[in-house]
Parts: sequence; C-alpha cells; structure tokens
Amino acid sequence: HPIARVLLVLLVASATADAKPWKVTIRVSGEHRERTPVVAEIKDNVPSGNYELIEEGGAKALFATVYRLGGKTYLATVLSASRQPAWQTYSLEMQRETAPPGVVIRPDGKNLEVLLGGKILTVYRADLPEKPYFYPLIGPSGDFYTRAFPMERDVAGEDRDHNHQRSFWFTHGSVNGFDFWASDPLNKPNAAFGSIKETGREVVASGGGVGVLRTTDDWLGHDGKKVCEDERVVKFYLTSGVFVIDFDITLKATAGPVTFGDTKEGTFGLRLASSMDVNKKTGGKITNAEGLTDDAAWGKASPWVDYVGPVNGLTVGVAILNHPESFRYPTTWHVRTYGLFAANPFGWHDFGLQKSGEHVVPAGGSIHFGYRVLLHEGDTPSAHIADAFKAYAQPSSVEVNGQ
Repeated sequence: HPIARVLLVLLVASATADAKPWKVTIRVSGEHRERTPVVAEIKDNVPSGNYELIEEGGAKALFATVYRLGGKTYLATVLSASRQPAWQTYSLEMQRETAPPGVVIRPDGKNLEVLLGGKILTVYRADLPEKPYFYPLIGPSGDFYTRAFPMERDVAGEDRDHNHQRSFWFTHGSVNGFDFWASDPLNKPNAAFGSIKETGREVVASGGGVGVLRTTDDWLGHDGKKVCEDERVVKFYLTSGVFVIDFDITLKATAGPVTFGDTKEGTFGLRLASSMDVNKKTGGKITNAEGLTDDAAWGKASPWVDYVGPVNGLTVGVAILNHPESFRYPTTWHVRTYGLFAANPFGWHDFGLQKSGEHVVPAGGSIHFGYRVLLHEGDTPSAHIADAFKAYAQPSSVEVNGQ
C-alpha cells in the first residue's frame, strides 16, 4: 500500500538519523576524580533516552542519560578518569544505548525501589502517615549505612532512641508552629504535630546512567489544612566505589506565608548505622570542611560534613555536601555524636548564634535547598571529600551538537 510504504520510509529515515552519533563536549570546571557526576542543561533537540559516550579511537567510555524536567533538557553522566584537571575539555561521540545496566527505579507496592547495577540501593517509602523517607540506604560495601530501627526492631547492637529518625528524610521541627520533625506513628497524637503527604510522583529517568525521581508533597497541620508544599528531585547515579545521591527540594508558600522556626530539630537528615556513632568510641569521627571534628562541628556553618565509622569491620562514611545555591549556604549542622546527621539552616539560637534563625517565606514565595550525599569507603582524606565538593560546587559544562 502506498501509505504503508511512505510510513516505512519515514521510520527507516528516522532510525537512521537517530543512529548517527552526536558530538559532545565536556569542559571540566573543577577537580573531578573518578565517579564524579556531571549534569548539565543541553539543547532541546536531543531525544530523551540512554546513550554511550565514545572517546576518540572508538573505546567505550561512559553511559549517559538525556531527560526532560521542568521544560528543560538535561544530560547526565559520570566521569570515569581517575583524575581530571580543571578546565580540561573532552570531546566525545554520543550514540544510542539499547540496554545499559544502569539505575532502575521500579514500583514496590506504594513505594519505589532504586536499584544500582541490579542491587538495591534504597527504597523510597511513601506509606508512612507522617512523612516520606528512604530506607534502607546501602553503601558500596553492601552494608546498611543508616540505622534499621524503628523499621526493623530486632537488629542486634542498634540504638533504640528517637523513633522519628527514620534513615533518610527531610522535615523541620517548627513550620507555622507545627512540628514535622518529631511526628511519628509511635508517638501519641498531638495537636502540635504535622504530616507530609505525597501528592504526585514521576520517574523522570530510569534504566541508564542516572535515575531521576520527582515528587510533590503537601505539608499539613494537625487540623488537615495545608501549611505549604514542596517539590523534590532526587538523582541516583551509575557509580561504583562511591555512591552518589543528589537531593534538591523547593518549599513553596502556596497557602499563605510560611514561618520556619528557629529550632535545632531539622532539617535534611540521616540516622546512621549505630556502629558508626562517635559515642561508641570504636572509630566513629565527624569532620567538617574547616577541620572541626566531633562535638566541635555541631552547630557550625560549613560547606560539607563527613561522618565516618565502622560497619561490619570496614571503615565507611557518609558525607553531605551543601550546594552554594542552597538557601543560607553554608548551612549550619545538627550533627550529633550519637549518629544523627542533619543539615539545618534555621537552628541558630540553639547553635549559639546571636540572632534568630527564623525565616518567613511570603505568600507565593519559595526557598530551595540542594545537597549531595556520598556513600563511601575509607576515611575522609582517602575519600577525597574536599575534591568532591569542588566538583559539586563548580559543575562542568556540556555542549551537544547535532547529527
């Protein structure tokens, strides 16, 4: 049939055009070591999907993923060289990849499993009445880097305090007077508590060099009325040796002004495996960018903090990096020697500052927070946390030219 022949010709032409490689230029802007993620906005004419970046000479170099988010197009990849000096430019060809091993985000009932190379990295859980959170958080050693309690209550050697500190989360202890931090189903009902309810989710990218999850949430007072809402974008990268998670959240005052109160009980937090606690005196150590350690790092402003300790006989660590464009960068830290690890830009009174940390977001306004979480092996110097922060703070540029 003539129409069928025309359609076939168009499909073949389209497939042939799609098979031609794109020219990709990556300009490294900071100290990039192995397993450094690169995410950059690119031209809108590049189709979404999974790709390979091929070095000159034909060697397979990197997996890449092109995805669309918020009306923009992005390319994400992970640099593979052991160390790439600043301002060096790399030219590669990008071609379609049909079945990369990749990062997979897949349904698990009401929740979502995140797999890295076929193994569970974490599970996004939206089935708790009080707040969404991630549990477990499994590092490159294959061990749980966050505490199992109270989700699992029979793990030997774990601390059993602070039921509300569930693995990996974002909340705050005073938002228009409601406590979203300590709210937990194991607490008795209390008019001071609020809850965070998921209102939407989108798996933006899955199966390639990066997995991208976008969710939206309503923050509700005990009376059920909306206090504010948020949009979260979480990226999981195809790495080995060091696992990398980017967490970006925008809080929006869509129901009137929002007051974030001055309290240490906040905000972007993890509760680490109990064996890592500094208080255990078995090798746990907290270090910030200024070199302050353990209790001395609590309440201080710093671009990053690394918490290191033993898990199953290995020295491992979790570092949180605060992006320079994040609200009140560098953030102050509610990081405790008993295993709580949280970035909190509001708790200035508790942290000993001379002015209030309270902040009011006017009606219709918003504030944005950006963090990178590194799950690594070894201590802070051997994990090159300072270099990792430079790469995060000074992202590389990416240019993609047409076929």
